[in-house]
Amino acid sequence: MSKPTANSISTVTRRVVSGEIAHLLTVNRSKRPWHLPIIAAIAISFPVFVGAYFDVLSDGIKASLGAMIILNIPLAGSLPYRLVTVMTWGFAMSLCFALGLIAQQVPILIIPVFALMAFGIVFFGRYYRQPPPAGLFVMMAGAIALFIPVPFEQIMFATGLVVLGSGFSILMALFYSLFLMMTRQYTPTPTYHYEPETISESIMVAGFVSLALLIAVILGVPNPYWAAVSCFIIIQGIHLRTMWIKQSHRLFGTLLGMGLAGWMISWGLARWEVAIAILIMMLCIEALVDRHYGLAVVFVTPLTIFIAEYGSSSPLMQQGYQHIVNARLFDTLIGCVTGFAGGFMMQSSRLRVPLRQVEDWLLVKFG
Repeated sequence: MSKPTANSISTVTRRVVSGEIAHLLTVNRSKRPWHLPIIAAIAISFPVFVGAYFDVLSDGIKASLGAMIILNIPLAGSLPYRLVTVMTWGFAMSLCFALGLIAQQVPILIIPVFALMAFGIVFFGRYYRQPPPAGLFVMMAGAIALFIPVPFEQIMFATGLVVLGSGFSILMALFYSLFLMMTRQYTPTPTYHYEPETISESIMVAGFVSLALLIAVILGVPNPYWAAVSCFIIIQGIHLRTMWIKQSHRLFGTLLGMGLAGWMISWGLARWEVAIAILIMMLCIEALVDRHYGLAVVFVTPLTIFIAEYGSSSPLMQQGYQHIVNARLFDTLIGCVTGFAGGFMMQSSRLRVPLRQVEDWLLVKFG
C-alpha cells in the first residue's frame, strides 16, 4: 500500500479548507414567505414608535421585547395550534422577564434563576421541536432583565409592558395566520411525543449557557447577558461542524456588528431615529437569518445593544458607547468559547451516560 505523498496531502487539505470556506460563505435560498420579515419588523417596532410618540422610549422598547414572540409563529397547522404556540411563548417571555427583574434584586439568585429559566426554555423548545429562533429571544429577554436597572416598585409595570407587547403580537399573529391559511396550501398540525435524551440534553445546554453567564459575572463584565445568549446560539448546533460554522458566523458577524453599533450610537440618535433604526435592523435580520446567519448577526448585535441600553431607565451616553461595544465583544468571546467547549463535551459519553440514567429514573418515577 503506497504512502500518501506531500502533494496529495496538500491537495486534500486545500479541498477541505476551500469546502469549509465555501460553506461558510454560502447564501441560502429563503424558505419562508417573503412578507414574514415585514410583518415581524412591524410587530416588533410598533411598540417602540408608540413609546417614541409619548416620549417614553425605554417603555416602548420593553414592550417590543414581548412583541418578539411573533418570530415564533408556526407556518403550518390549524389556526388554534398557531395561536396557542404564540400565546405560550408570550407567557414564557413575560414570566422569564419578571423572574429576571425579581432575581436582580437579590444578586445571589441571578445564576440559579437563570439556570432554571434556561432549562425550561430549552426543554420546551426541544420537546415541541420548535424551529429557530425557538426560545432565543425569550432567553435574551430573561437575561437582559437580570441586569437592566429596574427598581423593585417598577417590576409590575415593566412586566406589564412586556405583556402588552406580547398581546399586540398575538393579535398580529391572528391576522397573519388567517392570511397565510387563505393564500397557502393547508398543512396538517404536527404531533409531538417525548424523544430520548430531551431532559439530559436540556440539562447540558442550560448548564453550559449558565456557565457562560457565570464566567462573565465573575470577570465583572457590565451587563453580561450577551455571553449567555451567544453560548446558547452556538451550543444549539447538533454537530461539531455546525457549531464551528455558527461560531465563525457569530464571531465575524459580531465584529462587523460591533463596528456598526458603535457607529450608530455615536450619532446620538433621537427617539424617533432609534425607532426607525430598530425597524430597519429587524427587517434586515428577518430577511437574512435563514439565508446567511453571519449577515443577520451583523444586525442582531446592534439591535440587542439598542434594546438593552435604550431600554434601560438610565439614558445611553455617547461618550460611553465604545465601552459598551467592547464589553459586548468580550461577552461574545466568552459565550462562543464556552458554547463550543460545551458542545464538544456534550458528545462525550462520560457526561451523557450519567445524565441519561438520571433521565430514565425521572421518567420511571414521574412518567
